Amino acid sequence: GAPAHPSAGPSAGRSPSPAPAGATLGVEAVDDEKPGARVVGVHVPGPGYAAGLVRGDVLLAVGTTRVDSATDLAHAVASAGPGKEVKLTVRHRSGGYQQLTAVPGVVT
Repeated sequence: GAPAHPSAGPSAGRSPSPAPAGATLGVEAVDDEKPGARVVGVHVPGPGYAAGLVRGDVLLAVGTTRVDSATDLAHAVASAGPGKEVKLTVRHRSGGYQQLTAVPGVVT
């Protein structure tokens, strides 16, 4: 038999989730080439979908918090808290800007 590797814990081979526990928009985002978090997936139904986010949108701010990366987005949404309305500043793929209102949900 192969020897057991004591260093391999239960989390081995799984990357920890970057988003802190708390509120969620129900979107998957990646770092954009420019500052911002580009939406690559929208969960239906979900807060982001309800707010009008679509794939290709780039989130630039959550409330008054600037978003420069996908990690920034996760932290900004988590600190916004679930169930509270938050303004999202978005740049659409077409180049237009829009303010959307989202109500983050609870991570379950």
